[in-house]
Amino acid sequence: MLDKFNFAADADLNAKRCLLRVDFNVPLQDGKITDDTRIVRILPSIKRLIANGARVILLSHLGRPKGQHVPELSLAPIADYVSDLLGCPVPLISDVLSDEGRAMTAQMADGDVVMAENLRFWAGEEANEADFAQALSHLGDVFIADAFSAAHRAHASTHGITQHLPSYVGDAMAAELTALSDVLVAPTHPVVAVVGGAKVSTKLSVLENLVKKTDALILGGGMANSFLGAQGVDMKASLSEPDLFETAKRIMVLAEEAGCELIIPTDGLAAREFAANAPHRAVQNEALEDGEMVLDVGPASIANAVKAISGAKTVLWNGPMGAFEIAPFDTATVAVARAVAERTKAGACVSVAGGGDTVAALNVANVADDFSYLSLAGGAFLEWLEGKTLPGVAALMK
Repeated sequence: MLDKFNFAADADLNAKRCLLRVDFNVPLQDGKITDDTRIVRILPSIKRLIANGARVILLSHLGRPKGQHVPELSLAPIADYVSDLLGCPVPLISDVLSDEGRAMTAQMADGDVVMAENLRFWAGEEANEADFAQALSHLGDVFIADAFSAAHRAHASTHGITQHLPSYVGDAMAAELTALSDVLVAPTHPVVAVVGGAKVSTKLSVLENLVKKTDALILGGGMANSFLGAQGVDMKASLSEPDLFETAKRIMVLAEEAGCELIIPTDGLAAREFAANAPHRAVQNEALEDGEMVLDVGPASIANAVKAISGAKTVLWNGPMGAFEIAPFDTATVAVARAVAERTKAGACVSVAGGGDTVAALNVANVADDFSYLSLAGGAFLEWLEGKTLPGVAALMK
């Protein structure tokens, strides 16, 4: 798959004005960045371009201004933050359509960095308007896509612009595509997936695709309750989706036909209230009492999951095993995550995690840095797991 792309790392970009599409859609509070993970992740890519004499124009969106100039969603504080991290000025192009904006990039010297204002201030960005994409292209000489997390959107700065400039895959996006290829396109078997989260409805397509791609699929979280309900188990007050029981049955049939082992919890940690350290007990699912809800996978099910992971060569993780935000219902998430991390550190498997609450869950287990790769993409990661072709990736193919 990777031979279908041109990579920025292989190109001579000295003195080239490089439009680098990044994802600086980071949380802000009172104009201050509260989580800089996405910014820090992309810094090596920016620094390598600078070191090679490229002239870097950073493109990003922030929030949902819906084509309006919303002052509190300006990228100005992010430009200042990036300036501090890089140790060089990062001026902001306030109007990407103006003569002044084009003049700023035309006057750049080798190694300079500038940042364009929030692209979603212009309606043409999300509408993928050809004129807006062409106007953006006038700011640079080449386009580099380095925001996999935005690749599921066919926007002007992720899709349309590739029609106007030589286009490359950036370093961070290359790492993401490589990791995803390692787990779903050309993995080493056995492949085990861990899929948790609250609802089957949000990951229906993911499950349907993964049973065809993996050797075993470990289910956790509230979605597992729907599979148990489909098997006739009364889950009492536990979160479930009875209207999807038939869908769960269909996925079980698909898994059997594909030779994928579905590992569904047999027991859980049950409580009568959703609260930290609420009175709880480990119980077989069939023995739940009225008013009890399962908030985490139980010890027998943890052992089953760890056993499956112990023989895996490739592990894919998406979603927590239980209500990991509150103790002791983080027990399964922590135990299973640490089992994957230990196997990864031993060089016995490749592990890739991402999507939704996954990063937060692995941070609770203190193992986020021990996985082979941790994706910061949300929707794009899930759509990839669904087997969809992402427009921002397809546009980059040779």
